[in-house]
Amino acid sequence: MLGESPGFEAPSILTRTDETIRRLRRDILDGGSPPGTLLAEASVARQLGVSRVPVREALFALEREGLVEFSATGRAYVRDLGSKDLEELYLLRLALEPLAARLATPRLQRDATALEQNIHATETAASLQELTGLDLDFHQIALEASGHQRLLRLWRSLRSELELWLARLHRTHELQTQDTRHATAESHRELLNAFLSQSPETVERLMRVHIQGWREWLPTLP
Repeated sequence: MLGESPGFEAPSILTRTDETIRRLRRDILDGGSPPGTLLAEASVARQLGVSRVPVREALFALEREGLVEFSATGRAYVRDLGSKDLEELYLLRLALEPLAARLATPRLQRDATALEQNIHATETAASLQELTGLDLDFHQIALEASGHQRLLRLWRSLRSELELWLARLHRTHELQTQDTRHATAESHRELLNAFLSQSPETVERLMRVHIQGWREWLPTLP
């Protein structure tokens, strides 16, 4: 409409797009839309009660995060992480997080409140999706405490793919053990105790062992 600011509708458009991104991301990470699911703009728009514009923007955003991929014909699908993808993500965690843990140890020995709060939330997580987010939050807290900004930036760029990877691991683990929440909280409690009482070099080794513990589950992923 003439006379209105050119950016008048931008906040509502951004809000719709952000909400669409959030809902699609949650559905993908929770397994509601399994790998390979077609995300047709018109169908997704109807399901979410929005126009096709925020859906299109959301799909592009989720492609950048590594959760969605486009076919040669422009159709959007939920990303299907193959064995090579899973191995690469595992190796990246193994390279980045032990180093970050060693660098973070002196700072966390002074204040580990955020890790304590995270473990408490993990112990009371209401769903596997919440547990997966809290699991990665624990590791991100340690990365942030490392003070290594480039390392942190690289890890954050992988966060969505790591969450997709870990969500699948958690679902597989839960089907076989029914103990994922307790096991996650206990293993993180052990790491917290190491941060508080061990040398940086020891914490680096223990973080490597912690991540390697997931290696045995990779071949069992559906």
